[in-house]
Amino acid sequence: MRLYALCDQELLESRGISLEKFIEIAIKSGAEIIQYRNKNANLAFKKQQLIKIRKLFSGYLIINDSYELIEFCDGVHVGQEDLKIIDADIKNAVKVLRTLIKSDKILGISTHNEVEVLQANELDLNYIGLGAYRDTSTKKDIKNVLGDSMDAIASQSKHLVAAIGGVKKSDCFENITYHVIGSGLLE
Repeated sequence: MRLYALCDQELLESRGISLEKFIEIAIKSGAEIIQYRNKNANLAFKKQQLIKIRKLFSGYLIINDSYELIEFCDGVHVGQEDLKIIDADIKNAVKVLRTLIKSDKILGISTHNEVEVLQANELDLNYIGLGAYRDTSTKKDIKNVLGDSMDAIASQSKHLVAAIGGVKKSDCFENITYHVIGSGLLE
């Protein structure tokens, strides 16, 4: 298992865990990637958090959605709905993002089904997040739980695949490169 740690600011605050403590846990767990997600803060606060993470973590640092902060990290991860805000045509949205973040940075997007995975194969990406694998208490709007079909869908991706949504360290997959774990690291 290769670990992609999801550092969600809202989750940290709800559990009274400092950013520093989460990074310490992620490092001890062997995280290769940390994604910082904060859906509520302004760019200045997110920038401060990225700078703190960078001081503590030498692996890959990804920002969720806030591509404006790409200079402070190694890449950006964007969900389907956030891509559509950039452009209704996802191919165009990814082209715009790639222009903004350049080819030396990591670009990943969320996918939720076979159709989106096949569409992602046509895009200039480094990886896809695929899921949700199972229900999770940290995301309330999950519409599609893939369960046992996740590995078969992942096998169709030409990109690296990160399993998202209710993933545990103990889960085993054949076609998944990364386990994305957030709250599971804290248990």
